[in-house]
Amino acid sequence: MTVTYTSQVATCKGFGCFWRLLFRWRGSIYKLMWPELLAYTIIYYLLSLLYRFLLYEEQRRLFEKVSLFCQQFSELIPLSFVLGFYVTIVVQRWWEQYMSLPWPDSLALFVSTSIHGLDQRSRLMRRTVMRYVNLSQTITLCMISPKVKKRFPTLEHLVESGLMTSNEQKIFDDLDAKTPHPKYWMPLVWAGSIIARARKEGRIRDDFAVKTILDEINRIRGLCGGLLSYDWISIPLVYTQVVTLAVYSFFMATLMGRQFLEPTQNIPKHQVDFYVPLFTLLQFFFFMGWLKVAESLVNPFGEDDDDFEVNWLVDRNLQVSYLIVDEMHNEHPELIQDIYWEEVFPQELPYTIAAEQFRREPPQGSTANLEVPEQEQEFLPVVEEEEDEGIHESTSGINDAEKGSTKAISIARSRNSAKSSTSGLGTSQQFTTRKPSLLSMIFNRGISNSNDDNLSQSGVRPNVGEPDDRGNTAHCWEEKTE
Repeated sequence: MTVTYTSQVATCKGFGCFWRLLFRWRGSIYKLMWPELLAYTIIYYLLSLLYRFLLYEEQRRLFEKVSLFCQQFSELIPLSFVLGFYVTIVVQRWWEQYMSLPWPDSLALFVSTSIHGLDQRSRLMRRTVMRYVNLSQTITLCMISPKVKKRFPTLEHLVESGLMTSNEQKIFDDLDAKTPHPKYWMPLVWAGSIIARARKEGRIRDDFAVKTILDEINRIRGLCGGLLSYDWISIPLVYTQVVTLAVYSFFMATLMGRQFLEPTQNIPKHQVDFYVPLFTLLQFFFFMGWLKVAESLVNPFGEDDDDFEVNWLVDRNLQVSYLIVDEMHNEHPELIQDIYWEEVFPQELPYTIAAEQFRREPPQGSTANLEVPEQEQEFLPVVEEEEDEGIHESTSGINDAEKGSTKAISIARSRNSAKSSTSGLGTSQQFTTRKPSLLSMIFNRGISNSNDDNLSQSGVRPNVGEPDDRGNTAHCWEEKTE
């Protein structure tokens, strides 16, 4: 059973909450690595006793040289990098395998809602579809989990448990004689055929419901296939071997390299003599424990304390599936008005005495308490360029002057009509008219001067009118008379 401790770390206060977990045995790091820690400690003290009491003087000097050699070169092993990267891959792979576990709840809801009818055949169709889905999942788990395989070692055990009938077993046996490939998908094919038959008989009323159910069946098939892929494709063996050799060779070197040598020899970093290698044991505990974590999580379908409880998952999925499509099919409580019918919605749901301390105001934006002084709340005047209409009209005036005075006169009339309509507006509407920018006034004046020169050369003289409210002067072009 998976070790769960979420309730014990729900609230962090005082000295924290993780220290409570240090005294648990089941699923703990102590249970995983105590044999290695015990063996390492025994070998270390045997070498220490050999150095201190059994060796002669010359042999001690040789022992010291070997110890310094092991200490120097053991630091060259990149243990933290190799082990940390490997554990990261293992943990990510462990979580992805959990996310690949199929849950038939959504399919059961679709089947219960889409396959209509209270007669025996409709009920049989709904139950059979969900039985096939759970059968496919159980066959998949039998192929990857020792716990499920021990529970259902053969197809006969599936028949005895009620997940498979004897007729369906014969079909599996016939297919096994034809091909050795996994046939976990066969019950899902049968489930799809039942859905097609229900649509043909009118028990499913539209094709969209058929597509929804078939998409969910295909999704479950993909999850089962993903679990088989994780079981087939492991983390590369060479990487696992490198990590294991790195950890064990490092600590084999520390058996000699971390020995406390005689301080009288004036060996660097050996001025103090201890009998208990405290920090060496802590380092062994951390790095070896890290490796044990990877060994425990690399296959979460095994029999470790923290592996997935797949036998419980088989029972749970079957019970929930039958409950949704049979017991709860087309059943719901009586439709009555809720207590907030008149007020539409409640301001808040009531609190108990224990929960009163958690009452909070609704969250606001981070600028909710930011106040802008009143004198800084006025908008600045917006200065924008005039629309391109005036530029377009001025440019077209040059071409009109070259083509003839008839077009120029019509442009002048349109401007005069625009002027008269503008003068008829209210005071407030005139006040809100956009102001021309300095660049647009200079540009318009340059265009106007070029128009005057071109029209003068073409034999047309200007008749300057009164300036409008924007400061622009309307030009009426008349033909030059002899």
